[in-house]
Amino acid sequence: MRLERATRRGAAALMATMLLGAGLAACGSDGAGDALDDFLAAWPARDLSKVDIVDAAGKPMAGAAVEADLKRLAGEMPLNTLRAVRAGNVKETGDDGLGGIKVSWTLGGNVPWSYDSAVRLTRKGEGGWKVIWEPAVLRPELAAGDKLAPRRIAGDRADILDAAGKPIVTAGPVVVVTAPPRFTAVTALEAILKRIGVDVDPADLQMATSPVEFVTLRRSDFTKVEKELRKLPGLTFADQQRELAPTRKFARALLGTVDPATADDLAENPGTLARDDDAGHGGLQQKYDTRLRGKPAVAVVIERAGQREPIELHRTEPVAGAPVKITIDARAQNAADLATAAEKRPSSLVAIRISDSSVLAVSNGPDGGGDNVALTGQVPPGSTFKMVSALGLLQKKAVTPDTLVDCPKTKQAGGQVFKNAHEMALGTVPFRVDFAQSCNTAFVNLSPKLGADGLRSAATALGLGGEWDLGLKASSGKVSAAGDPAELAQAAFGQGQTSVSPIAMAGATAAVARGRFVQPRLVLDPAPARPAADGDALPRDAAGALRQMMREVVTSGTGKALKNVKGKPVYGKTGSAEFDNSSPETHAWFVGWQGDVAFAVLVQRGGAGAESALPIVRRFLDTLNG
Repeated sequence: MRLERATRRGAAALMATMLLGAGLAACGSDGAGDALDDFLAAWPARDLSKVDIVDAAGKPMAGAAVEADLKRLAGEMPLNTLRAVRAGNVKETGDDGLGGIKVSWTLGGNVPWSYDSAVRLTRKGEGGWKVIWEPAVLRPELAAGDKLAPRRIAGDRADILDAAGKPIVTAGPVVVVTAPPRFTAVTALEAILKRIGVDVDPADLQMATSPVEFVTLRRSDFTKVEKELRKLPGLTFADQQRELAPTRKFARALLGTVDPATADDLAENPGTLARDDDAGHGGLQQKYDTRLRGKPAVAVVIERAGQREPIELHRTEPVAGAPVKITIDARAQNAADLATAAEKRPSSLVAIRISDSSVLAVSNGPDGGGDNVALTGQVPPGSTFKMVSALGLLQKKAVTPDTLVDCPKTKQAGGQVFKNAHEMALGTVPFRVDFAQSCNTAFVNLSPKLGADGLRSAATALGLGGEWDLGLKASSGKVSAAGDPAELAQAAFGQGQTSVSPIAMAGATAAVARGRFVQPRLVLDPAPARPAADGDALPRDAAGALRQMMREVVTSGTGKALKNVKGKPVYGKTGSAEFDNSSPETHAWFVGWQGDVAFAVLVQRGGAGAESALPIVRRFLDTLNG
């Protein structure tokens, strides 16, 4: 394992509390022991002007010269932590003396290091006993021109494991590509990298005044374009190892990345991270960085001119990191990533196993990176929230699937006029038809029967707006208080002050399919400290009726594009959500389940759910069932 140099301290900090010198002793001490005690007492105070010191040849040395020599010998060692005390009596032999001392340091990571050394003294020449200053005082092995140097030896970074205990993220080969200052072949470079789905910023390369490590490629990707890249003038290539997921896009926002520590990392982790260390950035790699990287070993070596290999004086043993185990299923995640990659607009997909609430896939397309909207997004749910409102109405027995409910083109509530998409008007039809065709005005008509209490009760029963702990930041949504008729009407079809994340809606959908809310599970080990408690069983009749209505969305409603998808029958609800009063654009949604897998899909600015969310669902299910 390679040695790594510890972070350099500033010169002022190095000299702040260290060094030999307090001016506590007068010249010519009566005994060798007194001379040594005066010398050691001067270490913390930095004033050797009143201590008699000579070099190995007996020539007097000024205190400032001793301090400068000590600083050179200590190199990058933390001199502010250096201490020394006498160890036993000083042995006098004629005009010569020898006193043992105990030297101690505090190394990076608050690691203590102490050892025995010795100080020679002499009574030769004018005056009394004098300390002989030489490099061996600091450490017996030191000679003139040597330098102590701290080293860090990183512990083995642990893997992120799937539910079966197999590594998802583990070390793999990469190639770091560096461009020279003011690189000119940017257009050719962009075209080459675009073939493997990698974008670069031309300005970063064209304006740089020093070499730029502008991209790190998986070895498999680099091989595809290596010949072309090597033809470009000035590029250099370095083979390294990095923690890698199965593919570049694989749950990228969820897992995060492992890269060289940045200046911000070093500032936020004093004493635990150093230059050339790796650190987790984003997602699970950042959240569990300390656990995954373990504890580095600390070593101290002597660097000697003309000697290639340093002389190791001290070493602790590194502690390997501990793995993090999660519920992600590789097959489901790959299917989700393929499904979102084909949509150019930002999209998210979350899949949950209904039987045990395990999160099987968390995908953010099209490239897998960026913000983890799948877990932390807070956007209006649109008509997918009719699943919640319908449950509330059915629980209150305000309607049955066959209750006739009017669906006019527009409907007024609380002084506001609400309308349907595409100016739809169904007339008076069974509630199941209103739901399958996603009629907003029917839900506006029913909102007084639902009431704020019915909306809140149904949302709570499905886990929305609760306190969740998945082991990683995730939003369970915020449900409108529906404090006035207009807000209640909007909330009934997923607008107004209600906001959700894809995982919140996937969890709610799984609750409908299961008949009870169970918080989604993501991180298994270390187990989250405060997961939400399981909910009560949903009323059997209401939940059964809602499930049948969600099936009709696919067989005869807005989700018909999934009617003949591979695998078992699909249940679901489409949605389009307005998010900006000044824009006609809407987010597209679909929530549903097939067999034991519940899912939620969001396409930002995707229009109607049937237009952009359903194709993602179809790709996901076709791949999963293929």
